[in-house]
Amino acid sequence: MSDTWVDQFSDLAVLSAEDKKLLSERAVQVSLPAGTTVFAPGVPAESFMLVLEGTIRVQQVSPSGREIVLYRVTGGDSCILTTSCLFSGEAYLAEGVTETDVEAIAIPKAAFEEAIARSSGFRQLVFADYSDRISDIMHVVQEVAFERLDKRLAQRLLALAATEDVVKATHQDLAAELGSAREVVSRQLKELQRRGWISVSRGEIALTRRDDLERLAASE
Repeated sequence: MSDTWVDQFSDLAVLSAEDKKLLSERAVQVSLPAGTTVFAPGVPAESFMLVLEGTIRVQQVSPSGREIVLYRVTGGDSCILTTSCLFSGEAYLAEGVTETDVEAIAIPKAAFEEAIARSSGFRQLVFADYSDRISDIMHVVQEVAFERLDKRLAQRLLALAATEDVVKATHQDLAAELGSAREVVSRQLKELQRRGWISVSRGEIALTRRDDLERLAASE
């Protein structure tokens, strides 16, 4: 395999020619269509994955079926859960699913361990991304534990809408994003609709009063 992909990651681009060769010769480029399960609970990690393009959603599902989105892995990122499983030898505790078509690099466990041992640049990339993801997960825990649901819902609607005024998501999708029950999220959406701030239809939510949602999202 060409080592062109290595240069897409700043920490890897400065590696020695020998270390680049190790990664490029042992790595495999994979193409995953949207909706593919990348890993699942109880399955051991067999390779370290670097995403080139696309998005993988990492989520936890309870025995009752309740979901919470932990984080997303996008272009230029690796997965903290995979890294943890490779280091510990334990199986996955959550699942990863591609939200879009994904192009990624898979580095087998043996090559990953060898690169970690001898390449400071590779170690820097792995641990820097690990640190960032720990912060993301702590932010999720803090939000679920301490922030009001109506505020978090407003924040999520604004984030998903971006510059548009329409969010294409079901009540269950939003419940998974917020780590809440679908019924609870549905009640909150009904209240926002009663106020005239949103309009809810099947699989779609229109933001009719964005300014009010922004004030709620920024409230204490």
